[in-house]
Order: sequence, then structure tokens, then C-alpha cells
Amino acid sequence: MRVATDIGGTFTDLVYVDNNGNFGIAKSNTTPPHFEEGVLNVIKKSGVDKYPLTMFIHGTTVIINSLTERKGAKTALITTKGFRDVLEIARGNRPDLFNVKYDKPKPFVERYLRKEVSERLNYKGEVLESLNMDEVKEAVEYFKTEGVEAIAVSYLHSYVNPSHEKQTVQLIKEIWPEVKVTASSDITQEWREYERTNTAVLNAYVQPAATTYIDNLERKLSEQVKIEQRYIMQSNGGTTKFAKAKESPINMVESGPVAGILGAAVLGEIIGEKNIIAFDIGGTTAKCSLIENGEVKVSTDYYIEKDSRNAGYPIKTPVVDIVEIGNGGGSIAWIDEAGSLKVGPQSAGASPGPVAYGQGGTEPTTTDANLVTGRLSSSNFDYDVNLEKVKSAISSKIGDHFKMSAEEAALGIIRIANSNMLNALKLISIRKGHNPQDFTLLAFGGGGSMHAPALALELGVKKVVIPVASPVFSAWGMLMTDLRHDYIQTYIKRMNELTIEEINQQWAEIEKNAFHHFDEEGMEANNVEFQRFADMRYLGQEHTVKVPVSNGNWSELEKLQAIEDFHQLHEKNFTFNLPESQTEIVNIHVTAFGKVPKPKLKKLERVGTLEEAKKENRNVYYEEDGWVDTPIYDRDKLPPGEVVQGPAIVEEKAAVTVIYRQQKLYLDDYGNIIIEKEEN
Repeated sequence: MRVATDIGGTFTDLVYVDNNGNFGIAKSNTTPPHFEEGVLNVIKKSGVDKYPLTMFIHGTTVIINSLTERKGAKTALITTKGFRDVLEIARGNRPDLFNVKYDKPKPFVERYLRKEVSERLNYKGEVLESLNMDEVKEAVEYFKTEGVEAIAVSYLHSYVNPSHEKQTVQLIKEIWPEVKVTASSDITQEWREYERTNTAVLNAYVQPAATTYIDNLERKLSEQVKIEQRYIMQSNGGTTKFAKAKESPINMVESGPVAGILGAAVLGEIIGEKNIIAFDIGGTTAKCSLIENGEVKVSTDYYIEKDSRNAGYPIKTPVVDIVEIGNGGGSIAWIDEAGSLKVGPQSAGASPGPVAYGQGGTEPTTTDANLVTGRLSSSNFDYDVNLEKVKSAISSKIGDHFKMSAEEAALGIIRIANSNMLNALKLISIRKGHNPQDFTLLAFGGGGSMHAPALALELGVKKVVIPVASPVFSAWGMLMTDLRHDYIQTYIKRMNELTIEEINQQWAEIEKNAFHHFDEEGMEANNVEFQRFADMRYLGQEHTVKVPVSNGNWSELEKLQAIEDFHQLHEKNFTFNLPESQTEIVNIHVTAFGKVPKPKLKKLERVGTLEEAKKENRNVYYEEDGWVDTPIYDRDKLPPGEVVQGPAIVEEKAAVTVIYRQQKLYLDDYGNIIIEKEEN
């Protein structure tokens, strides 16, 4: 049996698959700050602790929570003389150009804990000045007196030659073995001194907490259930062993959310949908990503806390291209200083939760609004729901301000939440030159199926897919992942000067390193596959385009093909190309997959009628039609292929699908809900 668990802001999800291909799911409350308790609770609730597990895969929010809540370790930085303030200087570009009160992001390491040492490499990695080991010792002794818990080491041009960083790390471990140490060259081999230094700092900042968490989880899992292989989800859409995750925990910054994106790509391939907008609505956030021709886009230009007013903090590690906003089922509705209705980013979370939970929550949330408008039924909650108390909270906090009823105010909350989510969907589609009508919206998470049909009508999307196990789909996606490592090396070479021998040597060296890593993780070489990319640009440009290139040994033909593909992709991304201009490689990128067996989806075998699947009729408040007597269906009893005309609601454990008058739905052969717009 295989098990995957995913920690969300409100719930911890579990999906298991047995040896016969049968899937099962469970949900339990997330338990901050001891998140491992929520994992153990959901394992016990599901009953899988009674069986030996061949594989356990875990997605966690511990890393992103440590960063956003500033609950990491006391961290210091050792850097090249003259570069002490690189975190302070950051980048000169500002997201809010006309804001005279703009402040740069505050570094995670205060200036008194940033120490310089004498050493210098040139851009080729040649040593101009040897490392002064005595200065390193002085810095370490000073950090000891200051109670430092983690140290980041980032030297100029170490992405080309990491020798000075390695010497520094070795010395620190000899004289202070208890402290956690991160070398920037162990995290990323890309240039950009500020971004690389910040990434090393953030890895050091979260490493003690990540190590403690993983150790606690591993120990308690061992006490409760027998597991052969333990993996943790990474931000690049692959998995790694627990031990490797403790070395580079920053690679788990989006550990949970990306699994759902990968799962969407896998499911899309199964059902014949290559172009997908993956849309995940949980209790705290909504996340979306665009999948084109089955390809999940991965980038190293990732930031946390970046928005239209804040520059955020760069993390130079491979992360699935994802847009995330603070809108989910637990998002709080509130009135701003201008008297406008807002929803999120503040969330009621798992505790105290929405007012409907009856656990002490007093602020109205999206979940409360969906309950009042009839989209949710109080009978499906795990708590005793006081509907009048929910209505009172919405009226007093929102409705009275606008002189409207609780039901009207609730509908307003839903519409604002939908508007926020719509903006996120536009960011990854329309604003990047993609027509949403060319894509299928695949929605999951506890709130995905409830909001996606309305958003599809707004975007003009013709088909919506609500997958099997949609409330826990990110955990489902983990069961479909391979081990994955991304190797990105800055390698600036003009294509007209690049020799075939040089480039083949670079590819071979990276892939040899990948084989070594997989061997340490117990993966056989014949199960390792590679994908290659080159980040290319025109000579004199700043931005690059990621170009898929050929595996194996290159000849002149592969080199010319890479240049031609670059011209085409540049035109696609920027609407023009310059075929007469010189091109150059900036980074070479190898993605290495350690293939693991995956469970097979079984076709749904179910007979019955729509009438047998119908639970009741219930009044539901719709935007344009007001209160409508709406049929309610049980997803677990819906027969495949039978069409349900909107308006209608389909209920399942922990999720609800709401369709409108212009829409219809049916189950496909695998039990996925397919929603289509009726032709006029």
C-alpha cells in the first residue's frame, strides 16, 4: 500500500492506494505548530496504520510557514569582503514606482550578523585571492557568542568554482559541529549574487526547524506504522528522500501545492487534455498554474511575499510556476477604511475556523457565505452548525454596513472571492498571452469545485474537470510523482563560438552528478531519465527563454536546431524574433527523473439512475436568478455518462460542485466530473 499526506492551512489530507489499485481518502484538522500530529491523526483516521506501507510521500507547509511567520533560526552570513550589504542593497527595480514611502525588504540576517572575509574569484572561477581561514575562524567565534543557530556562506562567483565555500563549510563543521551550515553553491549554481545569497540565507534560516520537523515525523511514523520508503515532495514537482530534504529544505518551499499541479498534468494525459489550467482552492489560499501541451512549467525566478507594492524575497531554486492568492474557504470578509468589501488574505484557518464550525470563530468567511446561500448544507459539517449565528455574523460585520440582508451580503462575499480568484487565473493565462478558451479548467481542493464553474463562465472556458478525490487531489498527485532533481548551471557561451566538445562535456558532467545523487537514494541507473533545457537570449539582452534541447551527444545539427527553436520560442513569448542576431546560452538545465512505479487508474464500475443519486431539493441563492429550488446529487451514486442539467449541486465528502443554468455535468469513465457549457 502507498500513502501520501499533504498539510494545508486548514486540513491535513491523505490518499492511499492498495495493491489492487483501489484509492481511499481521509482528512483531519491541521495542528500548528506541531504539524506532525495532524499527519499521525489522519493516518490513524484512515486506518492505513494497520498495514505495512511500501511508500510514504509527504507534502508540508513547514518551510513556507517558517518564512512568512519569521519563525526560523537565528542566522548569520559569511561573504566576500565588500559584499556584506548585498542583502540590503538587493535590486534597484521597484514594484511600486511612485510610492515615496517604499521600503526595501528587510533582510533575514541583521547587519551585525553579516561578516566579510578576504577571498576573491574572477568571473571565470580563477582564484585572485586565497581564502583567509583565520578570518573565517574569527567570524565563527563571534557567531558563537551571539547565539547563532545557522550560518549561510556565499562568496562571489562560487557558482563557477565552489572551492572557497567548501573550505569554509568544512572548517565551520570542524570547529562548531552543532551549527547548521549552508553553502550557496550547494543550493544553486546560477549567477545573480543577491538572489543566490538570499537563497542560501533562507535555506539556513529554515534548516534547523525543517530538520527537527522531519526527524520528529520520521520517529513518530516509525512508532506507528511500518514504512519501506519515505519521500518528501519538492517545489519542482518531484520527490526526494527525507535525508536529502534536510540538507536543502528551501527546495520544499511550495512542497504541497505543486503536487496538485503535477497531478493535474498526469490526469490530463490520461483523459486526453494536454492544455490545462490547474486550480486549487484550499482553506487559506487559492493557487493556479498553466500546463501547456502536458508540460508543467518550472522556473527559478520565484519570490515569496512579492506583490504590486512589495519586492519580496527571491529564491533561486526550481519551483513550479504557480500564482497564489490569499483566498480560500477560511478567508475572512471585512470592510476596509474606504468602506469597500474585501475577502482575505486573512484566514480563520483550522482554529478557530469559520463561524459555522462553532469553535470560537466570530469573523464571517467564504465558507459561511456558501452555507448561508445554500451551496453548503449544515448536515455535511463535522460540527453542529448554528445557522442563525452564522447569519448574524454576516449581517453585523458586512450586511448592516451596506443595508442588505444576510443572504445578499453572503452573495457579495462569494462574488468578491470569485473576483480575486479570477484575477489570479488571468495572471497565468491572459496576461501571458494564452486564451483561456483553449484550456480546460481542472479544479480541486476543498473549494475548487464550488467556485470553478462560475469562474469558467467568466473566463469563457468551455470545460471544467473535477477529478476523483478532488478535496485531497494534491495528495493524490504525490502518488503520481517520480524522484526528481534539477541541475542548473550558469554557462555563458556564444552559440557561434560554442564547440560540440565543450557542450557535450558539460552535459555529461551534470548527468554524471545526477547518477551519483540517485545512487545515494537507492535508485538504479536504468530507471533514470533526463530532460535538457538551455536558457538562451540574443546577445546584449537581459531576459532569457528556456529552450528544450536534445538528449545524448550533440552534433552541429542539434546545435543549429536549438538556435532555431530559440527564435521560434522568442517570438511566441515576446511577439518578435531577430534571426540575424547572435545568440548565446546563459544557463544549461538538466532535469533528472528517478522513475518509480505508479498506481493505475481503474475505470468506474457503477450502475444506477439519476433519481437514485438524488438526495433532495434545496433552495440555493444564485447571482442572477435569486433563490432557486435546486436538485442535490450524491457524487458517490452518480452513474457514469448520465447528464445533470444546471442549476444543480453534487455533494461528496469534503467538497461540493455547484453548476449554473448554462451548464451541464456528467461523470466520465474514471469517475471525474466533467462540466460543459450548454451551446446557445
